[in-house]
Amino acid sequence: MEVLDVLPANFGYAIFTYIYSFFMLCYLALKVGAARKKYNVKYPTMYSDKEDVFNCIQRAHQNTLEVYPQWLVFQTIAALVYPTVASVLGVIWVTSRFSYAWGYYTGNPVKRMNGSYGYIGLFGVIFLSISVALQLLGVF
Repeated sequence: MEVLDVLPANFGYAIFTYIYSFFMLCYLALKVGAARKKYNVKYPTMYSDKEDVFNCIQRAHQNTLEVYPQWLVFQTIAALVYPTVASVLGVIWVTSRFSYAWGYYTGNPVKRMNGSYGYIGLFGVIFLSISVALQLLGVF
């Protein structure tokens, strides 16, 4: 039995969502690297005592990394049964991380909330994952 025989046909959309998320993470990492040079923050220092804008750029990336593993798990579980819906929700979440970062990059942390629509995507795949679990347990 091949993996292509086991996965739902539209799981390809989920794979493209993962690829999109990879490019988003690369973008955020490159922005931190450029900010390190601009604000002269050397490795391994995570945050600057002098440059709040650098800290905002770093936090945008770090916060995304903090939630990314959980998102991957819920995204995958949801996509195994609901590949198209999960992919749309995933694209919403990934896109929101750009909005979140761009708001944070202004140096005004309140503007990170421009990406708050990402909770639609995150909570959506969590809800779908709960649905998958309940189906597996025979609840419905």
